[in-house]
Amino acid sequence: MMKKTILCTVAVIATVLCTSWQPLRAQNEPAPGEGARLLAHRGGRAEIDENTLEAFAHAFDSGCTAFETDLRMSKDGALMILHDNDFNRVCGDPRAPEEMTAEEIRALRTKDGHRIPFLDEVLDFLSRHDWAYVEFELKCSDVNRYPQARLEEYLDKVAAAVYAAKPEHSVYLMTSFDTRAMRYLTVKHPEADPMLITGKPCNGETIGLCQALGVRRLACTIGGSSRETLAAAHKAGLRVNLWPTTRVEDVHLAWLLGADYICTDIPAEAVRYIAARSLPIRTAPGK
Repeated sequence: MMKKTILCTVAVIATVLCTSWQPLRAQNEPAPGEGARLLAHRGGRAEIDENTLEAFAHAFDSGCTAFETDLRMSKDGALMILHDNDFNRVCGDPRAPEEMTAEEIRALRTKDGHRIPFLDEVLDFLSRHDWAYVEFELKCSDVNRYPQARLEEYLDKVAAAVYAAKPEHSVYLMTSFDTRAMRYLTVKHPEADPMLITGKPCNGETIGLCQALGVRRLACTIGGSSRETLAAAHKAGLRVNLWPTTRVEDVHLAWLLGADYICTDIPAEAVRYIAARSLPIRTAPGK
């Protein structure tokens, strides 16, 4: 009986070890290379006030149930949404969020009159949208603002908040240009199924970097990518997000190249284009 129990325990452990490398948040996605999904960049930055709750609602109202957004941490540790290093472009305020308290940030308004959202507000909005796909980009590459200890505090906070709030069928990812974040997440938070972002195309270098970091997702530029390099990425087990797409023709090209995700600034226009041409690009699950 003891021998049988030990053998069963070993079998269970072996099964876990053999399967643990699989992307833990990918259970509701096609395998790499088997389908493309449209993704609204900052909610659709060319069509609406980016990275606002209004932008995320715009993406869903347009029929695009996937979007990307950007996370930063305030001086007092609050997680909020902003792409830039400071509020100058979006609010006309030169201060950086990392130098401000949450109360100071809440008083700001964008040039279009919208509030700067915080992560808890975004997660509350998403709680009403199961089957969503969301990329939470970690804006932590500045080592002066995010030295290692603060980086880890930030990543732990984001992971705890995001995955506690994820609806059953949604896919939430943590993404970044910062390789420090990739290394930390793969060890401490594998549930984040992290995606490396690069300003380079899909090629041997960027595929190899993903493999070295132990990540199975790559966001890279359309320019310089090819059908052959995306096929190589898929063969390596990577899902590929191509960006930027600022025109409908870019969306079409990204699909032709074999992208798994197509990151667009024009979700409403892109959804109409996809429907008019019956392109097999998903804008929502099953569509």
